[in-house]
Amino acid sequence: MSADGVTFGLAISKARKAIGLSQKELAARVMKEEEAGPISPQYLNDIEHDRRNPSSGHLIRQFSSILNIPEDYLFALAGRLPDDVRPDTSDPEKVVAAFMSFRRTLKE
Repeated sequence: MSADGVTFGLAISKARKAIGLSQKELAARVMKEEEAGPISPQYLNDIEHDRRNPSSGHLIRQFSSILNIPEDYLFALAGRLPDDVRPDTSDPEKVVAAFMSFRRTLKE
């Protein structure tokens, strides 16, 4: 959750409503990985009510693209590191320095 109380689910819900999509319509556009079909409207409802988190970076990227929300913002709200950053976390000192810089930037 961000400092202003925005959660991943709230951000998705607000953006979906702003572009006039129903949960059923958005769910039909968000595809599971490996061509397994769309997510269910119930799964989207659970996400929007913060009962579940997106199960993968793949889903976060799709929400970002469809709803025009910056991907990095959604990853932050979901409490996840983007997939392209995760391999670079093997050096603890670099990770700590990056988070210190991140915190400084957010506090400005």
